[in-house]
Amino acid sequence: MRHRQVVALAAVALVGLTACEGPDPNNLETYYDDPAPTSAPVTTEAPVSPAKAEPVTPPEPDPGLLAEPALLSDADVAEEGVQPASNEVAGCLADGPSAGSRTVTWRYPSGSALSHRVVVFPDRSAAQAVAENECAGKTVSVPVQPGVERQQAWSDGKTCTVLLAKGTLVSELTVSASTETRAVDAAKRLLPAMTAKLTAQP
Repeated sequence: MRHRQVVALAAVALVGLTACEGPDPNNLETYYDDPAPTSAPVTTEAPVSPAKAEPVTPPEPDPGLLAEPALLSDADVAEEGVQPASNEVAGCLADGPSAGSRTVTWRYPSGSALSHRVVVFPDRSAAQAVAENECAGKTVSVPVQPGVERQQAWSDGKTCTVLLAKGTLVSELTVSASTETRAVDAAKRLLPAMTAKLTAQP
């Protein structure tokens, strides 16, 4: 009888130990533990948009390029017996900050100088620019040129200046000679070639 009680107690103890190995259904802290994660959390990155490049502003075109076709060439002044020169003869046409120009200069064997400048006025008419311009000296009479919108001529000592206007272009011829008469006569001789170049422009 005593032997049966010992076996029974041993059996109860074994059952108790086995029951302790599993989770206790009455213990909420262990029964509802989350299972260990089986993989690393997945993270997503927002796509990075490429930086927008700053718009490139093209450079402003040189208005002086429009003046080149109206310039007198060496062939146009060949009969004057002049040679190209590097130093320019100062004209009396006042140009604005937005104007562009091209100038060519020649020199006579006597030392007299001939200069031709074409000025582009992109923001106003050439005729207006000539009308508002005042050169030093006295007004001189030169033949009226066909196809131009306005023309004026001045003589200041031994220098004669002629201005012809058409569209946005002003053609300025300046002759510095040994006498006023020679300067005016040279300007008159060159007026037809000067006018032809100017009126040929759109």
